[in-house]
Amino acid sequence: MSDFASAPFVVEIAVDDCWNRIGVRGDNSCAKLKEYFRCLNCPTFASAASALLDRPVFGDEAGAGLFVPKGEGEAQVRGRGDATASMLAFRVGAEWLAFPTAAVVEVIEARAVHSLPGQANPAVLGLTNIRGALKICVSLGRMLGMADADTDTDIASAKTAQRLLVVEHEQQVLVFPVNEVAGVYGYAADAVQPPPSTMAHAGMTYTQSLISWRDRQLGLLDCGLLFYALNRSLT
Repeated sequence: MSDFASAPFVVEIAVDDCWNRIGVRGDNSCAKLKEYFRCLNCPTFASAASALLDRPVFGDEAGAGLFVPKGEGEAQVRGRGDATASMLAFRVGAEWLAFPTAAVVEVIEARAVHSLPGQANPAVLGLTNIRGALKICVSLGRMLGMADADTDTDIASAKTAQRLLVVEHEQQVLVFPVNEVAGVYGYAADAVQPPPSTMAHAGMTYTQSLISWRDRQLGLLDCGLLFYALNRSLT
């Protein structure tokens, strides 16, 4: 048998790996990041992945790791080569906060929230439909004891929210209305500070660390504590 006949054969498909150039692994200049926030959510990424996966392959596949978006939650997020973790930065009222990227299932457009009559926990705004399933919608303003999170303004804010964050912790999903989403950012270990014990803000209870970001200190929320506190209030 000839060397040609025994060699691995791969049908080559032209794929523009734009996520490496202008996406989260590149310089983040892609205009679609404002809408999708992560390349994994973008139809362009999905189409390229389908084209690669559907091609005939015989023998060894040298490009098997092409569609592993290194940096979605790790070192190369938003072009920060020195980053060791990543976060999704967002605003609720006047407060800038963040969730660990790994906990965020998706960021979606705001939609109707249906109230739950008789609900004792004021932070529970109601239920909203996420891909055909009803999920609990929670006010971070009330959970964190923000000064402007009174009943009237907080409900109005939830109804006019620009985005909903779908967040998962230990197989439970909660939805949080937010006013603005900045995007996914990497951060290095030396940018993290523990929350000061002297700070009286109730939100510090649910903050695992403070991160220097855009000339301010952003609170990285502890999903474990948030979900635990909410579950206790619902039992």
